[in-house]
Amino acid sequence: MEPLKITIFQAYLFWENVEKNLQNLSLRLSALKEKTDLIILPEMFNTGFTTNVEKCAETMKGQTMHWLFEHAKSYACVIAGSLIIEENGHYYNRFVWMYPDGSFVHYDKRHLFGMGNEDQVFTPGSSRVVLQLKGWRICPMVCYDLRFPVWSRNVGDAYDLLVYTASWPDKRSAHWRTLIPARAIENQAYVVGVNRVGHDGNEVYYSGGSMCISPGGDVVYYKPEDEDLYTFTLNPADLQKFRADYPFLKDADIFSL
Repeated sequence: MEPLKITIFQAYLFWENVEKNLQNLSLRLSALKEKTDLIILPEMFNTGFTTNVEKCAETMKGQTMHWLFEHAKSYACVIAGSLIIEENGHYYNRFVWMYPDGSFVHYDKRHLFGMGNEDQVFTPGSSRVVLQLKGWRICPMVCYDLRFPVWSRNVGDAYDLLVYTASWPDKRSAHWRTLIPARAIENQAYVVGVNRVGHDGNEVYYSGGSMCISPGGDVVYYKPEDEDLYTFTLNPADLQKFRADYPFLKDADIFSL
């Protein structure tokens, strides 16, 4: 494992406006002056969280996938976030992990937010993925997945970093601030949560609170309220030392879903 440089983009998103969001994201990313390994964007970064799939869905060869490739190539790093994808007559809230060479891996959101009718229009994912970057094993999740610790569980020491891309409303921000540290501590992994800011078209307010929490529950990064583009580095030696000092994972239950 090597040190991993991560850039969190806590962005303001324009409601169901792909062109404007991609333009704004490009503009803000142009302020990124230092080399990074990974840029993480919020859930549905090109539209804001919506169930208006007829208007907002794209294919895996659509405009936003091309945008991801262009920016991954331009910044010579992985860029990741979720968007609405239509595939074989089904709609997915799909997390895409785009490499600079144009190859990619995806994860479809497992837990669909019934209170927002997400489960009425989207198809849930059926499997987890673990990605590799600079020797780090990284498990991506999307927003509501955070509430379900069994799905997120680090069974058999499967990953080192858990990533949640999200559109998490301010009125439940206390849950966000509680659950992310809980996932870090119980799984002995770094956890990164990337949220958005601003109001959406339903007048739901998002207050950000993007963060990175260490396996011991310490705050590496936390930013409420404002749009923010921030880069930090995770050191594998810190993770390895903590797991050696507190080898809780070896006593965990082994199971599969």
